[in-house]
Amino acid sequence: MASSSPLFKRWLGQIGADQVVEVLTDLFESGAAFIVDSNSDILLWSKGAEQLFGLNAAETIGKPCKTALNCDSGNDPCNLAELGIVKSQAVRIHRPDGRTLNCYRTARAFYDNNGGFAGAIEFLQPQSDIAPEQKPDDSDSFHGILSRDPAMKEAIKIIRNVAETEATVLIRGESGTGKEMVAHALHLESPRHYQPFLAINCAALTPSLLESELFGHVKGAFTGAVRNHAGLFQRANGGTLFLDEIAELPLELQAKLLRVIQERNFTPVGGDSAVSVDVRIIAATHRSLREEVKAGRFREDLMYRLRVVPIFLPPLRERRQDISLLLQHLIDRHNTQGHRHIDRIAPEAMRLLLDYRWPGNVRELNNVVEYAYAVGRGSELGIDDLPPEFREPLRPAATLDQNSAPRPKSQNEAELIREALANNPDNLEQAAQFAGMSRATFWRKRRKYGL
Repeated sequence: MASSSPLFKRWLGQIGADQVVEVLTDLFESGAAFIVDSNSDILLWSKGAEQLFGLNAAETIGKPCKTALNCDSGNDPCNLAELGIVKSQAVRIHRPDGRTLNCYRTARAFYDNNGGFAGAIEFLQPQSDIAPEQKPDDSDSFHGILSRDPAMKEAIKIIRNVAETEATVLIRGESGTGKEMVAHALHLESPRHYQPFLAINCAALTPSLLESELFGHVKGAFTGAVRNHAGLFQRANGGTLFLDEIAELPLELQAKLLRVIQERNFTPVGGDSAVSVDVRIIAATHRSLREEVKAGRFREDLMYRLRVVPIFLPPLRERRQDISLLLQHLIDRHNTQGHRHIDRIAPEAMRLLLDYRWPGNVRELNNVVEYAYAVGRGSELGIDDLPPEFREPLRPAATLDQNSAPRPKSQNEAELIREALANNPDNLEQAAQFAGMSRATFWRKRRKYGL
């Protein structure tokens, strides 16, 4: 209960309790406040309630709250008389215009001298504009990986199965798709989960430093090697070693890695004796190793050793149904940090987020949410809270070569979409532009025709 000065009652009598209550309830512009009597008939209906539910005070005062809110039958459908207080209870309200609102309900009951229910004050706050079905449940989360996308679900199924074996796994996906999270999930699902999981980015170090970090070195192996150094293979013994951006591994180190995979031993830099290890290797790349082999930049025998079980991670632009899911998860996480609380997303901002190509994938989505919390204020995430690139006009479709005649397009919608996909198999945005549609429309039409 709130505390008050001994003079509060006198002040309340001077101002008038009814006026104070009316002003107090109208302060909650983003939610609905109302008061009911012992029969659950509405006594007070705030301006916020009028805006949220689309019903003015004349239509609601004197009527049961179940009529205004389309509640279940009974004078006390939410069991408030028995509970006394309700906090952040999820409720679904049906507006007169047919729309459904998902809200959080907080209420406080009052009782008469005989202990009978005398009425209540209630406050309803709308949930995020992201529908509650977009909130993740246990089936959507796999060791921190959130997805409802069929391709991602298939990848998770492969992870569960292959984790029980010792097969080498190659994860293929664009930057920011969560390759290291997948590798860690595979480790956690495996019998090696109680042993170390170590990771290294093969593109982050020079060849000499990378060799020393992977295989270790002995004292005196080179200038500055003042002591023996155990490499990642040795430190990960019994566990899992994740080699990110494996396509960037220098050719001279590829032979050494191949030996570790085949012989289960290696020689540290400057050493003269082999060290035996038991390490499961998981590799990842955003490049095609087959193309790297053709270009002479990657050993074919190593590719086959690494690519025993390939797992392909789709980019975020092909996982549109996951954008809302991930967005809500990131907002919920940032809301707990205190500085800003977002409870809804403006429809215009949501459209921009859904239509964006996300070249940086999930990592970029996380950065966008961080940007919104850093530069914006208030409970609504609007267009002005998004980075500048979201407010730039869409780039025009790539122009055709002047010497080439434009291709005729089918007048049949299904055939047009099929033609667009055939001409742009790896780029949905260009396919949508070819069909003369937005990405969102193209995606819906593609699903409609099962293409």
